[in-house]
Amino acid sequence: MTEKIKRFLSENRIATPTLVVDVDRVVENYRGFARLLPGAQIYYAVKANPAPQIIKALVREDSCFDAASIFEVRQVLACGAEARKVSFGNTIKKEDDIAAAHALGVGLYAFDSEGEVDKLARAAPGSKVYCRLLLTNESAGWPTSRKFGCEVEMARDLLIAARDKGLVPFGVSFHVGSQQTDLTQWDVAIARSKVLFTALEGAGIKLGMVNLGGGIPVPYRESAPQDEVPSLSTAGRAIADSLNRHFGNQMPRIFAEPGRAMVADAGIIEAEVVLVSRKVYDDSRRWVYLDIGKYGGLAETLDECIRYRIETARDGGTTGPVVVAGPTCDETDVLYDRAGYELPLDLAAGDRVRILATGAYTSSYCSVGFNGFPPLAEHYI
Repeated sequence: MTEKIKRFLSENRIATPTLVVDVDRVVENYRGFARLLPGAQIYYAVKANPAPQIIKALVREDSCFDAASIFEVRQVLACGAEARKVSFGNTIKKEDDIAAAHALGVGLYAFDSEGEVDKLARAAPGSKVYCRLLLTNESAGWPTSRKFGCEVEMARDLLIAARDKGLVPFGVSFHVGSQQTDLTQWDVAIARSKVLFTALEGAGIKLGMVNLGGGIPVPYRESAPQDEVPSLSTAGRAIADSLNRHFGNQMPRIFAEPGRAMVADAGIIEAEVVLVSRKVYDDSRRWVYLDIGKYGGLAETLDECIRYRIETARDGGTTGPVVVAGPTCDETDVLYDRAGYELPLDLAAGDRVRILATGAYTSSYCSVGFNGFPPLAEHYI
């Protein structure tokens, strides 16, 4: 938690649950990425937190933006971003949305299938395109699937087809998986990218860009060994070393799409304990119900994947095991059951708690009106 947020919370008794984000910290993180990957173009992944205050601050820093929908494209443009600095990075797009983005001046698009190439050729002729590679995302902290990307051989054929249909084959992208703690996964992906570059040279295509995607991990709950993560500087060095090893003096342009790592540690959620109870008299674990749950912004507690640190005003005393749950009338709204959380024994209804490093994928994930609860309130300072 930043000093700026601490001061804001001490001076303001805000209604809960509320997300508070220090925009200056977001800017610091952006500059940190720029230092660690010199020469790389930083495309902020808007989906992590699309708040206008964050986008406008990054526009002032000359950031680029990765948009996942036509709505995000319009939003970043409305906040002052230039269309040439926007990448439509979702590989699954309506043709009408591609046409709309193209009409707005966006000229860079991702794809991973023949059908998407066809749509791009019709709706955004002459645009630069890049193909996303399929990875296994081993060791990633957030569940992944085969939804995005294609194998290297298919990527080669698709980029050739893109050229033949009037598009400009620009490069390759990948995503090693969110909360990726195994830095060798970037080396695997970069090595495959180099294979694709070489294969396409034989077809007369010279690619010019590698998009590293996101995946830089954020330290959430320090007490959980499985959540230990390498530092940003360590990750940056590993990625730079891999790029130099595989591309050497033929270094392409490098793009990166940080989202979580850009905004997570810039925000905290102030919440309130609604109830503390037990299910049977001799139960060693209490149930602690908060006024925020999975549907109010903590969707990433799914399968207890993201384990946020929770602070209370009663910290420092004796603690005991707890199950942490949300307030909704839904059986699945349980945040932590197996993760071994302990909270103060004297914690009571009405107490305030703070959930740390919640600047990413909270407000953008919360439901609108489930059980009648309003969306998560937000303060950007």
